Amino acid sequence: MFQRFKELNTLRNQIFIGFVLVMLIILLVSGAFVYDRVSVLLKNNAERHIQQTAVQANGRLNALIGQIDSLMEQVANHPTVQQLLLEELNGNEVSFNQRQSLLQIISSYQAYMPSVGSLELYTADYRLLFPIKDGSLGTRINEPYISEANIQKGRLVWIGVDPHDSQSLLAIRQVSLMDRWFSRGGYLMARIQRSYFQLDDPISGSDGGESVLLVNDEGRLLGSSETPEADLLPLLESVDQTVSFHGKEYVQVKLRSDKTNWTLLVLTPVSYVTKGLSVLRTVLLLSGGLGALLFLIISFLLSTMITRPIIHLIRAMRKSRLGVLTPNSQKVSTMELRELNYTYNGMVANMNDLIRVVYEKEVLQSRTELKALQAQINPHFLFNTLEAFNWSLEEKGEEELAGLVVVMSRLFRYIIGTPNNKDEWVMLSEEVEQIRRYLKIMEMRMGERLSWDIVLDPREAAVPVPKLLIQPIVENAILHGVESRVGNGSVEVTITPSPRDGWTSVKVSDNGPGMDEDTLRALRNTLEGGPSISAKGNGVGLVNVQRRLKLYYGEEGVKTEGLIIESRLSEGTVITFEIPSNGGYTYEPEQ
Repeated sequence: MFQRFKELNTLRNQIFIGFVLVMLIILLVSGAFVYDRVSVLLKNNAERHIQQTAVQANGRLNALIGQIDSLMEQVANHPTVQQLLLEELNGNEVSFNQRQSLLQIISSYQAYMPSVGSLELYTADYRLLFPIKDGSLGTRINEPYISEANIQKGRLVWIGVDPHDSQSLLAIRQVSLMDRWFSRGGYLMARIQRSYFQLDDPISGSDGGESVLLVNDEGRLLGSSETPEADLLPLLESVDQTVSFHGKEYVQVKLRSDKTNWTLLVLTPVSYVTKGLSVLRTVLLLSGGLGALLFLIISFLLSTMITRPIIHLIRAMRKSRLGVLTPNSQKVSTMELRELNYTYNGMVANMNDLIRVVYEKEVLQSRTELKALQAQINPHFLFNTLEAFNWSLEEKGEEELAGLVVVMSRLFRYIIGTPNNKDEWVMLSEEVEQIRRYLKIMEMRMGERLSWDIVLDPREAAVPVPKLLIQPIVENAILHGVESRVGNGSVEVTITPSPRDGWTSVKVSDNGPGMDEDTLRALRNTLEGGPSISAKGNGVGLVNVQRRLKLYYGEEGVKTEGLIIESRLSEGTVITFEIPSNGGYTYEPEQ
């Protein structure tokens, strides 16, 4: 399975899948964004429309309330009603015939408004005058409504559902006596059918439009007698735009009536509000599917156009791996791939030239190695001759000279080594031993003029270094330091751990004549590639060490600063450098 997946993991498939994923993400994000924005826009428009409907319903409610208020005001101001209430207030009991006369008056007003089921007239002490029966206002309604009517002084106070008749609503007003300085003469209460306030079809279950409901503060529906048990209090307390009622989702708008302190609740089914979204959803799906199909085709063609020239180039490279370096002759159309093809053809041409040059160098090297094999007899002749001198001097008792010959022999063997000695690595202890041999020979030559000292920290003895890295600096110290000094001179070699963790410090110092600032500056310039300033020898010792330091320790992470030279006139010269303690190389001594 994994192998099959690796075979399908091609650049063409990656480009194709990448393009398709990008297109799908764009389609999904843009479609979801458009759908959400349009949905919100439709809901906001519906809310504004519902708000307008609520305002219109409130206007109709105010008109209905105005009719009731006008009717009750006419009854309360009728001369007969005023006269009877005034006599009651003066302590004169109204006769049965006087109460009977109210029937014709009130009936005439009710004839203009059949929705008013009855009108009840009470005296100031709550006794019932009309209809002609026993009764009291205190037992008919609660005291807070009577107190509110007294406070309103003739304005209509709406009570709500009649406690004795759930199909009716009650409203009360105080009757002010015009002949008694508008003092309280009694109360007029009207019983109105609930259907009178049915502003719209309440919760009919239809998704055709809005339902306008009249609700009191207790959450009871007032405008309909069909569903008196419906609890609308959760809707009144909800602050959400969308609510759930009777298992359906509605968009609600609430409007408070100032004249009744009741709430107009307009509910519109969400399905009615968002019925245009189904069309939008279909359009988005069709356009998205068509766009995805077209993008699939375009992505396939584009990925093929990109990868086909690369496949031809891969085939040409495979031929090159088999030893046939031939340029790619396939034509490409795009600038980038054309440049890639041009670069590959140039690389093939350069490789052919390099192969030719390498072949010629190999031929030349073979000839050189043959001559080197012929010349190998020279170092062997030198070593054999030095051994013969050693035996001869020992036979004659010249042990000091014999030891010197052994030191020279070991010195030459270390320097000459193998034919590839320039690539050999040794431990610091071996390099220090070579420096000792060299200094012993120099001590034999210079006598008491030379004194030397070598300090090697045991922890640094196994640090690998390129062969002959320190000896050229010691030679330079003797050549330009001790020999140029009048009197005795000294050379010190100190190898210790560097303050920098994981590094080794090497310091070679002498007490020679030193250098002035100009000479020191010129020497540093020489180490950086400038002309040589040496007046003795060929002047390449320090330059060679500097180049080898840059060569072996020039990688990132182990980069060394190279030789650091400090010198003053008449005080001598100090040359230091640092190398990694592992040198980036694992030393393996020859078996």
